[in-house]
Amino acid sequence: MPDVSDFDDLPSARAADLIRPCCGASRWVAEMVARRPFGTLDELLAAADEVWWALEPDDWREAFAHHPRIGERAAAVPQDARGAAWSAGEQARVGDAASDVRAELAEANRAYERRFGHIYIVCAAGKGADELLATARARLANDPDTELRVAAEEQRKITRLRLEKLFREGPE
Repeated sequence: MPDVSDFDDLPSARAADLIRPCCGASRWVAEMVARRPFGTLDELLAAADEVWWALEPDDWREAFAHHPRIGERAAAVPQDARGAAWSAGEQARVGDAASDVRAELAEANRAYERRFGHIYIVCAAGKGADELLATARARLANDPDTELRVAAEEQRKITRLRLEKLFREGPE
């Protein structure tokens, strides 16, 4: 299991490869690698949030594209094995839903993308399909600017969870 000091000491390309599955925004990855050393996980997590909120909306959308739609396995931008495993684990409870709920979720995904121009991004860890569907429907009422900020906050939560998994539990 890598710890933050191992990450701090890695060559830049290897460090980037290690954290890219946590957040697919290339500017976020580059900035995190450039800001090393962090020394502690708390410092790394604080920097991750700071870097995230300093990015532009196009960077956020780039990160969103690295996730599969809720209820699906493949992302628009191919994930490595670790990123795919994390996505599958985060969405694990969706697979337990009845087929009609999964179909409604697929339609909500499509409606969301038509309205906002990017996938419905939500920190799905521990949430079932019914909850994710209700959240998607509620968020469809947001105006595009508000929703982009909501989606960015959801991506920030996902990034944080994945960084914690990486540095507390190690790569899977």
